[in-house]
Amino acid sequence: MHVHLASHFDTQGRIATKTESAAEATLGIAQAAWDTLMGGFTTVQSVGDPSEKPVRDAVRDHGFPGPRILTSLAPIEGDASLAPDELRALVHARKDAGADLIKIFASGSQREGAKPTFTEAQLQILCDEARKVGLRSMVHAYRSQVAAAARAGCNEIEHMTYASDEEIAIAAATGAYLSPQVGLVVQNYLKNKDRYLGVGNYTEAGMATMDRDLPQDFKVCTVAVHLPGSKVVFSTDATAGAHGRNAEEFIGRVEHCGQLPMAALVSANSIAAAALGMGDRIGTLAPGFEADLIALDGDPLKDMAAVRRVVFVMRGGVVYKWPGAAVPGP
Repeated sequence: MHVHLASHFDTQGRIATKTESAAEATLGIAQAAWDTLMGGFTTVQSVGDPSEKPVRDAVRDHGFPGPRILTSLAPIEGDASLAPDELRALVHARKDAGADLIKIFASGSQREGAKPTFTEAQLQILCDEARKVGLRSMVHAYRSQVAAAARAGCNEIEHMTYASDEEIAIAAATGAYLSPQVGLVVQNYLKNKDRYLGVGNYTEAGMATMDRDLPQDFKVCTVAVHLPGSKVVFSTDATAGAHGRNAEEFIGRVEHCGQLPMAALVSANSIAAAALGMGDRIGTLAPGFEADLIALDGDPLKDMAAVRRVVFVMRGGVVYKWPGAAVPGP
């Protein structure tokens, strides 16, 4: 429900920037998509960069190997000075560009203090306008912005770090899909810290903040998965270094949030499909649905580490991986 296929390491092994060529960027996205499919994920929501669109279209329209991709293209950055008409225009611009959903930053980066960037009234305008043009809304939110985004009618609330139990409960009560991350994204940043440092807000201080506050991620996830009636989806916020390892989040959900193994698996299948508005096509094994199927070497209900051992991948009735072999990637 939340990856960044456009995030990849460049030919020098560093986090790629806009200085690389369009061809290099596209190859990086294609490789990330292939690795994700081989990791057992047949549909992803990538949020987002305009460079993801050609790969999305190639997979959808031309049989290019990869998961189905839904992309927000460019996200809408928080700016409290924007007037209602300006906000609506941003939504329409992304719709016209071919976005599958609207990604909104209601808070700044955790590495820069996670401060609010939009008012609740602005969030309501953005999410209402997204609904009017037929798109879902995903909101990057910390602290009180979690409840604000939910009250504003936004569909999916990301991260939720630093939110109180009450704020998470408010978000759950609105019916919003809740999307915490505990098993991959921060761990990947720390593992690959030297490959990120010096670009944008990837600083020593920012990395230290994520490391220090990882228990806060565990806390909000634990609260969310144990709230009766909450709709918690599976997401990883995977960036460069994490593609293909998204299943680590399953292990994190069980170990750090106390989520039952079956509930974690369901969150990545039928609940996620419903959140994408695709519950009538994917996320269920039944006649009339698209034939997506993966197989593991082991039983994840007894040993969740089995999710690391994907031996078979079928998407839409096409087999891309089977024991001992895989269709060549892009």
